[in-house]
Amino acid sequence: MMPATLLHSRSLAAALVVTFLSGCSLMPTYERPDAPVPAGWQQSDTGDARLPAAADIGWQQYFADARLRELIGLALQNNRDLRVAALNIEAARAQYGVARADQLPTVGAGASMTRSRTAADASPSGRETLGNIYSANLASTGFELDFFGRVRSMSTAALNQYLATQEARDAAQISLIAEVAKAYVAQRTADEAMRISKMALDSREKTYRLAKLRFNAGVISAIDLRQNETLIESAHADYAAQTRLREQAGNALALLIGQPVPANLPPALPLGKQVAVNALPVGMSSDVLLRRPDIRQSEYQLQAANANIGAARAAFFPRISLTGSFGSVSRELDGLFTGPNMAWSFMPQISLPIFDFGRNQSNLDLANARKNIAVAQYEKSIQGAFREVADQLAARRTLADQLAAQERGYQAERERLRLVQMRYDNGISSSLDLLDAQRQSYALEQALLLTRQAAMNNRIDLYKVLGGGLVDVTAVTPVSAR
Repeated sequence: MMPATLLHSRSLAAALVVTFLSGCSLMPTYERPDAPVPAGWQQSDTGDARLPAAADIGWQQYFADARLRELIGLALQNNRDLRVAALNIEAARAQYGVARADQLPTVGAGASMTRSRTAADASPSGRETLGNIYSANLASTGFELDFFGRVRSMSTAALNQYLATQEARDAAQISLIAEVAKAYVAQRTADEAMRISKMALDSREKTYRLAKLRFNAGVISAIDLRQNETLIESAHADYAAQTRLREQAGNALALLIGQPVPANLPPALPLGKQVAVNALPVGMSSDVLLRRPDIRQSEYQLQAANANIGAARAAFFPRISLTGSFGSVSRELDGLFTGPNMAWSFMPQISLPIFDFGRNQSNLDLANARKNIAVAQYEKSIQGAFREVADQLAARRTLADQLAAQERGYQAERERLRLVQMRYDNGISSSLDLLDAQRQSYALEQALLLTRQAAMNNRIDLYKVLGGGLVDVTAVTPVSAR
């Protein structure tokens, strides 16, 4: 008989070997690729360094318009695209649960009854016999001993796909908030454009009535009168176009919030007041891009591809699985759990690929190729994000100069219109001079309005591309008030 100490030593050694093999993994060590972008942006305007980053500013703080905040809240509750993204998270979580469960044995309970008849010729007693066999057992079927980390690699890949799905949902939320804000700004712009068009129409109708009196008196020609009529119809067409744009903007908002726009929303702020003042610092490192959920999503997908390489490598090595059961068997139901009726079975299986005609090697090559694709996609996502921020920073700087210049030009044109109107009323300037001044003033005011819309959209987009829109706060305190 083997000495107890030797038996104990061999058992301990076997346990250590199993533990070592269980900890073995053929998955490559993950290393984050270097970001293929500069360390920062060339813009010199750094903003207020005391302000937090965009990703740390809640959307309730960033947007100052209470009406807009209400619309964003409705969109986060009802938008169908965001709901689909959330359901995708549930599906990915369930898939990860399935993969993780493969690391542990599955134990099931079963019971059976077999009734059989033995023919007389086959019976030892020479008489036909009837018999019953009852059994009850606990069994584990096909549990794989994950010596080479195949199952763990697949579970890691499923985990990273699940995390990537969560990031996709966060990216969808950021995009949704920006879309709602821009649709709301478009609606406010259309409102303002309708107001300007109506004022221009009223002014031109007044001018036309005066021109008609002068035409009847023989002061002006029919050409001047028809010119006034042309401008009136042009103003009618502009007003109809702005009405259409306003209705379409309302339809876009209804789609984004998942319901008709409520009538009891808070009062709207004037165009240009939707965003808190000086809410974003822009003198920053490009490392802030790593906080964007779409970048994190791309990195999780890269890590999943890296884990799949481990599973493909493990396919070259033996796979060991265990099947076993423990229970009781009896010819009598009353004696199933009494007496010497214990029964058990234990069946280890090992399989080793020998000739697979390159299937495992092709699977490994495929896993490596997919990882290289994921690396390229990760780098491309960072480059795209860097360009988005750079574009918005350039637009922020140039739009401010453009807006200031257009405001000065519009004020100068308004003064010219006032002077021409006075000269026309006193019979000094012709109707053509007045119509030209009205036309120019109206065009500059419309252009100024569109630039204000572009400036507001730029502030919304800058908040979006810097990863803002995930923080949810209950107490709304505009950043500009800090």
